[in-house]
Amino acid sequence: MKLIVKPLKQKDAGRQLAAIDKQATEEMGLEAGDFVRIEGREGTALARVWPGYPEDRGTGVVRIDGRLRQQADVGIDDRVEVTKADVQPARKVTIALPQRLGIRGNIDTLIRRELGGQPVTSGQTVKLPFGFGFMAGGGQSIPLKIASTDPSGTVVINQDTTVEISKKPAEQIRGGEAAGGAGGEGPSVTYEDIGGLENELEQVREMIELPMRHPELFKRLGIEPPKGVLLHGPPGTGKTLIAKAVANEIDAHFHTISGPEIMSKYYGESEEQLREVFEEAEENAPAIIFMDELDSIAAKREEAGGDVERRVVAQLLSLMDGLEERGQVVVIGATNRVDAIDPALRRGGRFDREIEVGVPDREGRKEILQVHTRGMPLAESVSLDEYADNTHGFVGADLETLTKESAMNALRRIRPQFDLDDEEIDAEILESLEVTDDDMKDALKGIEPSALREVFVEVPDVTWEDVGGLEGTKERLRETIQWPLEYPEVFQQMDMQAAKGVLLYGPPGTGKTLLAKAVANESESNFISVKGPELLNKFVGESEKGVREIFSKARQNAPTVIFFDEIDAIATERGRNSGDSGVSERVVSQLLTELDGLEALEDVVVIATTNRPDLIDSALLRPGRLDRHVHVPVPDEEARRAIFQVHTESKPLADDVDLDSLARRTDGYVGADIEALCREASMAASREFVNSVSKEEIGESVGNVRVTMAHFEDALDEVGPSVNDRTRERYDEIEEQFKRSDFRQQEAEVSRTFQ
Repeated sequence: MKLIVKPLKQKDAGRQLAAIDKQATEEMGLEAGDFVRIEGREGTALARVWPGYPEDRGTGVVRIDGRLRQQADVGIDDRVEVTKADVQPARKVTIALPQRLGIRGNIDTLIRRELGGQPVTSGQTVKLPFGFGFMAGGGQSIPLKIASTDPSGTVVINQDTTVEISKKPAEQIRGGEAAGGAGGEGPSVTYEDIGGLENELEQVREMIELPMRHPELFKRLGIEPPKGVLLHGPPGTGKTLIAKAVANEIDAHFHTISGPEIMSKYYGESEEQLREVFEEAEENAPAIIFMDELDSIAAKREEAGGDVERRVVAQLLSLMDGLEERGQVVVIGATNRVDAIDPALRRGGRFDREIEVGVPDREGRKEILQVHTRGMPLAESVSLDEYADNTHGFVGADLETLTKESAMNALRRIRPQFDLDDEEIDAEILESLEVTDDDMKDALKGIEPSALREVFVEVPDVTWEDVGGLEGTKERLRETIQWPLEYPEVFQQMDMQAAKGVLLYGPPGTGKTLLAKAVANESESNFISVKGPELLNKFVGESEKGVREIFSKARQNAPTVIFFDEIDAIATERGRNSGDSGVSERVVSQLLTELDGLEALEDVVVIATTNRPDLIDSALLRPGRLDRHVHVPVPDEEARRAIFQVHTESKPLADDVDLDSLARRTDGYVGADIEALCREASMAASREFVNSVSKEEIGESVGNVRVTMAHFEDALDEVGPSVNDRTRERYDEIEEQFKRSDFRQQEAEVSRTFQ
């Protein structure tokens, strides 16, 4: 049957599987586990049938990985002939190991486990990770050669197969192609080695693969095929990897230019080297020229420091779209500073399309983890879904580091079992090597996400249960921040825009910062914390730049909560501060444009806290910026009871402690006061216990310590309320003012409508 080739999903790659459309398998009489022969233009590959994916039903698709596509000499979207193959089970297989393989002992169990169910042929080279999963992704797995098989021809290794080790090393045995090896000059990276970038990869393929493989389509349409693609995005997201994979998959001549290596101190030599690269590419067309870190050789000419840099940019411009035809040569540029590139390069005819390679979402992170743990012996307790959930802001390079570090942790555990001076490692030690959940968790602690490195704050593990009382405030925060992220379809149906920001105001110690922490945790968002005064800088323009960068990072890593603590320090009423060179006014203006300017904020919410709302610039408090003004009041008796419950939950309380009575007697106490009261009572109990027993008896009798009502009485004498009636009245007045101003704005909108 003729079927269309598509890429295999990341988790199934590297196992010689062919996921065939279910309708096609029924017509061909195939079942999962059967073998098929896939015949391409000039090659043939053998694969084991795997159940097709639900979305492929009735489409006539066969999904195979890069190694099998290379063996069959086919590309994606090519048609191949798939026939059922009769593959005999192997009675005996002789394996030749590389000359310098440092493993001693019986490794046939390892080989049988790794090769079980795979079709192999005499002379074929197979690459195995051998338990060193952290080496498998980088092409550092161990190449073994199939010296001979019984019966001859293509056979499949199973549990009954006898595995023998050849006396000759793999280097001395001829025949066969390296399975999955790179063809020509292309690097050995396939589309299955890229996770979480499906849309970006599709765009790059459309721009590069289509014109190279089917130029007649563009001739028929009477248009020139695209000449260049600019990949931009944060470091570590996979820009270089995409270029390598495309070059490998279409079997094109691949030439890399690294900015600094073409720079020369001699006049005209830098431009000559650039010309030579393009000439070589034209001679070997179809070809791809990949310019990594493009901003280092094509910076804006008006900002370039020297004459050489300007001439190199001019040479690049003429080579990409000059008088001479370029032929089948596509230029891919990669940069994480797209705004630093000369604008003349960013027009049609040079870099026709700019593709942003962004920070991966949850599904993308799961795919990337599947790629990097493909050859890794993971314990059953490891849940990749859990790690995909808990790695906000991680790019592909961070997730690769996570898997490598977890493998190194596994290696450290078995380190005492072998001597580093030994030239060989025991095969039993290799077989026992396993990456556990604890290894992954330890590795996660030491990795900061690249995309948020400058502003990263660990998402706090504070939940709504840790916030006593304030039920109305919590409900308003849920509606404003959690609902738009959890129920976007409701907002879409109602044609509603989510609120841009929330201002939490109230007396000190009422729990404003605690609420912000709980929101960040419960909404499962990235969390950027900004302490107001740290943005201010003595250099002109640096403070505003700091605000810009924070919002830029938040947009790249959405959904994000930006938390401004003590916002009154940077967003005071404009016109008041005459002695600060106008820096606070410029910061306020920058904040205003970021919150409600021409660039939309998608899935970014700002939470600001203050205990001086009367100082904040009124333009910041209007709808469309900090929409919601939430008063975090002094807790009433019921709320105080809930706060006492939170702070005494894990304390060993005596039976005479009456929390209701304490809640009644603490009028004017805010959350911070109650926490201090509970701490003081615990301290009084500890003091009494330590003074009453000897040092030797403490360990035995510590379980008998109790915090009694008398200790709370002592604490009440020590800790007083931090809010008086006058302060409370002042905040109530501010709340009324906010309500009146909101009402006036609504009235004004109604009158405008009727006019």
